[in-house]
Parts: sequence; structure tokens; C-alpha cells
Amino acid sequence: MSEGQIILANYKGSDVITGFIDGRMEFLSFERDNHINDIFIGKVDHIVKNLNAAFIKYDSENIGYLPLDKISCACVTNRTFTENDTLKNGDEIIVQIDSEAIKTKKAKLTTALSVSGKYSVITVGRSGVGASVKLSDEVRRHLVDSTRNIFNSIRDEYCDRLYGSDIGLIIRTNAGEIPEKAFEAEITYDIKNCAERVATILSEGRSRTIYTCLYHAGVNNLDRAKSFMKNAGVIDCRVIEDNGIHGIRSKIDELRQNRIWLKSGAFIIIEQLESFNAIDVNTGKAIKGKSNISLEVNLEAANEIMRQVRLRNLTGMILIDFINMKQDEDYEKLIAHMKKLCRQDQIHTNYVDITGLGIMELTRSKNDKSLKEILHEVENAVDNR
Repeated sequence: MSEGQIILANYKGSDVITGFIDGRMEFLSFERDNHINDIFIGKVDHIVKNLNAAFIKYDSENIGYLPLDKISCACVTNRTFTENDTLKNGDEIIVQIDSEAIKTKKAKLTTALSVSGKYSVITVGRSGVGASVKLSDEVRRHLVDSTRNIFNSIRDEYCDRLYGSDIGLIIRTNAGEIPEKAFEAEITYDIKNCAERVATILSEGRSRTIYTCLYHAGVNNLDRAKSFMKNAGVIDCRVIEDNGIHGIRSKIDELRQNRIWLKSGAFIIIEQLESFNAIDVNTGKAIKGKSNISLEVNLEAANEIMRQVRLRNLTGMILIDFINMKQDEDYEKLIAHMKKLCRQDQIHTNYVDITGLGIMELTRSKNDKSLKEILHEVENAVDNR
């Protein structure tokens, strides 16, 4: 069993939560104001048909963009809105922040409102029951089959309070840990709680003034750290204050470097670009001529790449140029290993394919700003003090 610690630290005046497993930093999160998944009553400022997007003023100072496809009818609050209608300037609409504003890009908004509970996620405008892809196929099928009738009953109960929209359910990973005897009661309570919050949001969106925040997601980073450590196999994890001996500041600074050396002597290079992330694996000082060295280095590199992706919070498209291998079965082993690592990530990460040029493509959902962007904000805050 691995040994782990959650260390509460500070980096240039900003509070940081880190997770160490066997003396190595595996989790990193800055405590900061974050409006991702918050829900507001917004107003259509203007529409750009060429972009197929509406720009929504969702508070007194900020504007975000909302793709015009798949608008949830229940979210337009100032008039009756059907699937055949289009948004107009001045329309009032309930929106959720899907991703924060970055540099010149506006925040991305959605009307597929999602509310999370301990075991479930309810989403407006979706339908059906699904389960976390991090669960095994067998567990997913069991959870979906066990929950479908419960959810359908709750959905019918709340139908009149959803203003004509449907709702869908995703069962979260930790639902798989509910004891069988307690499952029905626990999952029913959690789904009902989420459905009630969704219904309340849609109702209050019709009575509250524009720019009101109807729902604050409120991410608890300490809970996230504990969840990460538990999923990594660390059961008994201490939470301590940083005493300076762990070198956390220097470890965070190392995450700015684009070259990372591996124990084998190989190295990887990470380039964080505007539209995608490029990662290159090189043999470096790894022993040439050693049997199956390419596969061994690639597997080692895959582990470190996913660690770096997690710590740097790289999202969007990730392109990885592994060392070329001669055997198809070696590629199959590498792909299987990478898929396993993707399933273990807290953020939804998907293996896409290996291109004809041997480039592996991954996609990782946008959940927050990257470490690079956060460090830039931290340093600007220090300069302005």
C-alpha cells in the first residue's frame, strides 16, 4: 500500500493543496475564485450569426458566448420558447459557465444545466441514464439497470416543474461503493436532491432579477485531494501543514519547464500551445540495444505524461509523439496502458486514436484554467500588491 500525505502549502501568497504519494507530488490545486458550473440569469447582448453564437451578459461586468445549437427551452425565461424558435436580443436566459474566460476568449456558456450530488449528476435537456466511464463495464451496467426505474419515477414526479424540458442522469464513480442493502435509499435521496435543485433553479430563474447567481458549484479542493488519494490506493492519508521540507515551491516551479527527464535516461518535451498540447518522447540517455527498449521507455513516458497533464491541468487536444516501435502488439500494449491511465484521471480524458504518422491523440475536458494561466494570475497579483 502506498504512503500518502495531503500538504496545505502557500505559493507566492496563494494557498495551495498538494498530494504526495511515496514522496512524489501527484496532486496540485490552487485555492482561487472559480465560477465554473455556476448558474446565472443572463440577458442576450447580441447575436453573431456567422459564429452561430449569442453573447450573453451574465453578470454586471462579464459577457460569455453561448452556442445557438441545442438551446434548452426551459432556460428562456421571458417568453415561451420552443425548439423552432431562435434567441433574440434582450431575451433573458438561464446559463451555466462551462469554461472560464481565458485571455481574449470569452467564457463559454451552456443551457444544458448540470447539478451534481454525491452519487449523481442531473442535466437539463438530456435524457436517459448513464454511468461514469471510470467504472468497469460490468459495474456500469449493474448501476444503470438498478437505477433506471428509480430515476424514471423521480423524473415523472418532477415533470411539471421542468417547464417542458427533459432531464438525464449520470451515475458518478463513487456510487459503485454504496453497499447493496443501502443502494436504493442512498441513490434515490441523491437523485431527488439534484432534481429538486434543478427545479428550483428553473423556477427562481423566472422570478429573480437578471445577473442573479442561482447556483454556486463551490468546488472543495481538499475533498478533491482526498478523493484523488483514495482512488490512487492511499487509504490512510494525513493532512498536514507545510513545514518547508517538501520543497513544494521548487516542485511547482519545475512544472514550468518543458523538458522532463525520466529514470531510464529518456526525456519528454511538453509544448503548451494555443489550440493544442504537443508532447514528444525521446530516448535520450536510455540504453540503446536493450531488448524492447522502445516499449519500456514509452510505457514509462506514458505514466509521467499523465502525471504532468494532471499537475499542469492540460486540457483540450493532446498530441503525443511516442518512440517508434516495430511490433503491432507493442502498440496494442501501449494503447491499453494509456486507456487505463485515462480512466484513472479525475477529469474526463479520452483516448482517440493513433494517426498514420504514429501520433497518439487524447482529449481532456476543460475543467479549469491550466497551471500556466493560474501561475500568471498569481504573479500578477503579487506585482500589484
